[in-house]
Amino acid sequence: MAERGARLLLSLLCLTFLYPATTVSRHAEKGTAARPFSPFWFSVEPWDTLAVRGAPALLNCSAHSGDPASEPTAPQARVEWKKDGTFLSLAPDDGRRRVLPDGSLLISSVVHSKHNKPDEGTYQCVATIDSLGTIASRTARLTVAGMPRFSSQPAAASIRLGDSQVLACDVNPDLVPLARWEREREPLELSSRLVQLPNGALVVSNASEADAGLYRCMVENAGPVKTSEEAQLTILPETGEERELEFLVEPLPVTKVVGASLLLPCVVTGYPAPYVRWMVGDKLVEESEGKLELVGGGSLLIYNLTEEDAGVYSCMADITNNTIEAKAELTVQVPPEFLKRPANIYAHESMDIMFQCEVTGSPAPTVKWVKNGDAVIPSDYFKIINEHNLQVLGLVKSDEGFYQCLAENDAGNMQSSAQLIILEHGSRGVANPTGPTPSAPRDVVASLVSTRFIKLTWRPPAEPNGEDLTYSVYFNQEGTNRERILNTSRPGEMQVTIQNLMPDSKYKFRVVAHNKNGLGESSAVLKVATQGEVQVPGPAPNLQAVSTTPTSVTLSWDTPLTGNGDVLTYKVYYMEKGLDLEQDIDAGALSYTLMGLKKFTEYSIRVVAFNKHGPGVSTGDITVTTLSDVPSAPPQNLTVEVHNSKSIMVRWQPPPPGAQNGEITGYKIRYRKGTRKSEAAETTGGTQLFQLIDGLERGTEYTFRVSAITVNGSGPATEWSTAETFESDLDESRVPDIPSSLHVRPLVNSIVVSWTPPENQDMVVRGYTIGYGIGSPHAQTIKVDYKQRYYSIENLDPSSHYVITLKAFNNVGEGIPVYESAITRPQSVPDPTPMLPPVGVQASVLSHDTIKVTWADNSLPKNQKITDARYYTVRWKTNIPANTKLKTANTTNLSHMVTGLKPNTLYEFSVMVTKGRRTSTWSMTAQGTTFETIPSSSPKDVTVVSKELKPRTIIVNWQPPSEANGKITGYIIYYSTDVNAEVHDWVIEPVVGNRLTHQIQELTLDTTYYFKIQARNSKGMGPMSEAVHFRTPKTESSDKMANDQANLPVKPGSNQPPLDHGFGSSHGKPGITGSGDNHILVIVVIISVGAFTIIVVVVGAFLCTRRTTSHQKKKRAASKSSNSSHKYKGNSKDLKPPDLWIHHERLELKPIDKSPEPNPVMTDTPIPRTSQDINPVDPSLDNSLLQRRNSYRGHESEDSISALAGRRGMRPKMMMPFDTQPPQPVISAHPIHSLDNHHHHYHTGSLASPTRSYLHHHQGSAHLRPHACATPISYLDMVGSTESVRNTPSTEPLPPQAQPPCQAEHQHPEPEGSYQDSTATDDEPSASGSYCSAGQPPTAHVRPTHPLKSFAVPANPAAIFESPALPSMPLLTQTGPQLHSVKTASIGTLGRVRPPMSVTVPSAPDVPETSKMLEDVDSSYEPDELTEEMAHLEDLMKDLNAITTA
Repeated sequence: MAERGARLLLSLLCLTFLYPATTVSRHAEKGTAARPFSPFWFSVEPWDTLAVRGAPALLNCSAHSGDPASEPTAPQARVEWKKDGTFLSLAPDDGRRRVLPDGSLLISSVVHSKHNKPDEGTYQCVATIDSLGTIASRTARLTVAGMPRFSSQPAAASIRLGDSQVLACDVNPDLVPLARWEREREPLELSSRLVQLPNGALVVSNASEADAGLYRCMVENAGPVKTSEEAQLTILPETGEERELEFLVEPLPVTKVVGASLLLPCVVTGYPAPYVRWMVGDKLVEESEGKLELVGGGSLLIYNLTEEDAGVYSCMADITNNTIEAKAELTVQVPPEFLKRPANIYAHESMDIMFQCEVTGSPAPTVKWVKNGDAVIPSDYFKIINEHNLQVLGLVKSDEGFYQCLAENDAGNMQSSAQLIILEHGSRGVANPTGPTPSAPRDVVASLVSTRFIKLTWRPPAEPNGEDLTYSVYFNQEGTNRERILNTSRPGEMQVTIQNLMPDSKYKFRVVAHNKNGLGESSAVLKVATQGEVQVPGPAPNLQAVSTTPTSVTLSWDTPLTGNGDVLTYKVYYMEKGLDLEQDIDAGALSYTLMGLKKFTEYSIRVVAFNKHGPGVSTGDITVTTLSDVPSAPPQNLTVEVHNSKSIMVRWQPPPPGAQNGEITGYKIRYRKGTRKSEAAETTGGTQLFQLIDGLERGTEYTFRVSAITVNGSGPATEWSTAETFESDLDESRVPDIPSSLHVRPLVNSIVVSWTPPENQDMVVRGYTIGYGIGSPHAQTIKVDYKQRYYSIENLDPSSHYVITLKAFNNVGEGIPVYESAITRPQSVPDPTPMLPPVGVQASVLSHDTIKVTWADNSLPKNQKITDARYYTVRWKTNIPANTKLKTANTTNLSHMVTGLKPNTLYEFSVMVTKGRRTSTWSMTAQGTTFETIPSSSPKDVTVVSKELKPRTIIVNWQPPSEANGKITGYIIYYSTDVNAEVHDWVIEPVVGNRLTHQIQELTLDTTYYFKIQARNSKGMGPMSEAVHFRTPKTESSDKMANDQANLPVKPGSNQPPLDHGFGSSHGKPGITGSGDNHILVIVVIISVGAFTIIVVVVGAFLCTRRTTSHQKKKRAASKSSNSSHKYKGNSKDLKPPDLWIHHERLELKPIDKSPEPNPVMTDTPIPRTSQDINPVDPSLDNSLLQRRNSYRGHESEDSISALAGRRGMRPKMMMPFDTQPPQPVISAHPIHSLDNHHHHYHTGSLASPTRSYLHHHQGSAHLRPHACATPISYLDMVGSTESVRNTPSTEPLPPQAQPPCQAEHQHPEPEGSYQDSTATDDEPSASGSYCSAGQPPTAHVRPTHPLKSFAVPANPAAIFESPALPSMPLLTQTGPQLHSVKTASIGTLGRVRPPMSVTVPSAPDVPETSKMLEDVDSSYEPDELTEEMAHLEDLMKDLNAITTA
């Protein structure tokens, strides 16, 4: 048996050293050194008592110890009593006060007088057992009732039949329970109609003839009965006259303890009999049996109070045209209750222990600790932790005993005790040790010393006598005998940090090692002193705060008494009451004004001084409230309710708390009739949130608004709210009809009931009664307001069949009920415990449509091997568009490959794990953006519209592709007159950036064009859009003639054949301009105008020479050598749209297959060919161009190249990158449209093919207007403009008599072909060259959007439109095809994206007439330039003669 006890003791010792702070043993076996805990408790404790002077008083108390079954001879406790904290001295001869054998205190005769109150006070029972300790009971208050005194007595009163009356009887509050009433000297039996109020007064409600008589109030004390004066109550008959509502008794604020009953008085008088209802907060109080009851005509009786019953109660009384209200707050207090009681503890000396004590109550209880009946005073070794727990450091033998936790609040107090037993030092070892213990640890040193902690290290003992040694460090402050202990955290550890030490204090340390055999020898004592604490400033004294404005507070304070050096600055900390966010601001002086605070708000403020060592000690918090102001917001939830034909009830809620800016003292209601400007006003009290406006007219509309009032004034008013009074009043002569419908919706523990009012709206409905129960609707009854249309019946049983009834009621009674039944839903099974979500989710992007998602699972072993049937769900989505649905996929691996994603899109991924019925929450998200790829869709919503006032200019609009798959870097617009042409035969307009609109100018009138658009991003080009066709507008004919010798104009629609000036056209070959019968006319016309043409060209060249720079001369020479005349084979039907080849060392556009559907309509309207279509004169140039082409198209064979060259007339290709700017502007020929309906440019037919590229370069223009010479535009200037440089300026025609043969526009040439002039607008033409009236070849044109465009073969001349409103000058007669209707895009599509266009070269240059040209003719020309110009013109005339003779 001894050996067994030794083993148990050893086990106990091991637990003690491993868990020193919580070493607890609930039981000790016999044979061990530790004695068992001895139960010691109070079986009866004293309670608050009301005593009567001269009568006996008894305070009960009884204490017990031990278990009567196992310890029948347990020692008896010695009981003593304390009064007001001091032990009572009860002498043996004191016969008035004595302690009974069970410990109770008996006072045989209570003494109480005005100046001598020896018995009244707070009592406490104290029980002691010398061998165990002492415990104290809860405290109890003994109150002595005074002599009965009536502060008010009943007075004679009269009451009308059915009305209410109150008879006063105010006595001492402590004697109210002893008061009673008599009528005619007979005891009065109280009822729900006759009620005694908490102050002793009697309420007589719904008076009858039997209530008349003499009434008196009596107080029965231990002495003689105290009787009030008698009062006569007279019953008067009811006259039927209306009497105003009036409170006889209003409810008052009251505080009660949980479990008590309470009567909230509310007595109202008036006629007709008022309807009284109660509300708590905004909920209607409903009567329920055993809980809530209306008595005495309106008083509310509440049984068995709970915390949920607390709140603001409102008594509201209504009659036909008036409502009054009174409020009172009910506070429910809860006595302290223990959530966790202190537990008994075994411990050794030098250990630290903690008694835990958790309590609850309302108000929050305070906790005190008592040791053996004496209060525990907090010190360095006895500390209160977290306001409730007691920590004892460095136990000594004298700490043994009983510790009690006493919790107290206004509602009561409670106590709970625990025993501490200190084990003897001798019991640490074992009676018969099995082996040697360790020697003393060596070289104990303090390796780190700070102000509040010291780190110790040591070496193991020289003789460990075992493995896995553990160590204990014993330490105490010098001068104290309390030695504390701290153990190492794991075996073999030879260092420990002792914390929570005092600064600048000396401590003693020693270390003891122990093995399985027990404690070894102690090391020598090491003395170490902690460092002194940094000297920081003390608190700033005399901190004061004064609110100076509603948004500011001025602070002031004094210099800290202990500055410990110069104070560098102060920091003010302030916090709004009710919030946890503290703000701070620096203050350099001894005062500061806080600005920008909230109005009428309480703030907590403190100040901290700073010196060179840092922040000092903070001052205590002070509170200050900013000044009030007028409300900054109107009242909320304004409602108007028509009461009857003469009154309207107005209700509202206070402004938001943050906008009240002070205490609301009242509300002002303004109202007016209809739309009149005159207003009436009424004012209410601060707590009243409704007002009945009466005295109104029948069937009249009124508008109302309400504003809140503080002491500072009125705030903003609500919006006007309208209501119209009834034409006639509602009827209340009988009960309401049955509700028109009743619906129920069952849940697990509740049923939601909804209904509609009775169909007959002429009857008054005061409210609704809801009855419900299992199988019967009469088990529970609830009343709700007449405005309510639904109610939730709570606290029901699951899976139960309930019957529900609903009745409407008014003052006459309840109407016919409607029934419904429902079965509550079954109780759901609680969900299993969720699993841990996956962690470390990562999204690795693999391609434009694939992302790999990986994760880890913390619920798996370290090797992350899945051995069970769990699986993972991956979900992902993108936020564009915002309503994208989540997609999911399941997998059993720790990764998943998500495919089919959209390119260049940000995706979010999360993962959850599922195992059986258990699932985890979703993990944290990981994001990944897929790579870009080429656009997979074409631009959409391509529309083409004609530009206003410029029929030759169109605007292409489009929208980005729906699947851009990356950032769009540009667009390419393709346009052609032949929808079936090869892609490389379409004209190209590149658009840089993400613009969605583009202008194309100088198109042929009355011609159908087809447009396609292609988008590009960093990965390449996307697909082309579907072709969109657009026909340019027709033009009316003017007085301008096709021949200079003709004097009569050709009318529109004339059958006179047009002139044929197309490239490659010859006599007898139809196709371009008409039938073979017109060839003779063509020859005649050409010969006729030959002479005139030469004159005009000479003059034009003379004018242009002045504008030609040296740079342009070089270009003309190079251009002249690289071009030659060319004739196309066959008739005009064989002509094809121009090819557009754009080459560069890094980029080439490949041709795309033609559309299989031909367009026969377009065969007679070919696109003008580019100057590159003419066979080059220099074969070396042709070869070099072909070599460059082959170097970039290595996959094409020489045969295919030669065949292609033959088909195209061996056209050399120009190579130009899309994304780079050319060093020099590239000139491309464009059709020169001779007629603009709004600007009066006239078309005079087509010219023969040019034979010199000189003119093509020399006549480039920045506008659609044709000119005889022009300055090239740099690509940089083109890009920088906000609108296409080709916009045609508006020109006004000259009168015929003022028209010169050749006009020059003012021009500012710039070296290197740069374009200095700003972009021309429609109102101010840009002078970019000169222009001649007849006989000149087509002008060259600088394309502003891209440097390369095609020269076009002339097509049919555009139809001529005549504008009769403007003057015109006849030149050459010209005919055109019949007018066709032109389809234009709707205006709604102008913002969209669009493609490029083919153009037709007009048959003769335009002759626009502008007065501004005449202003710039005064220019001089150099002789050498004129000579050179004449040489070029001679070559031109040779080509013209060759064409005419062909």
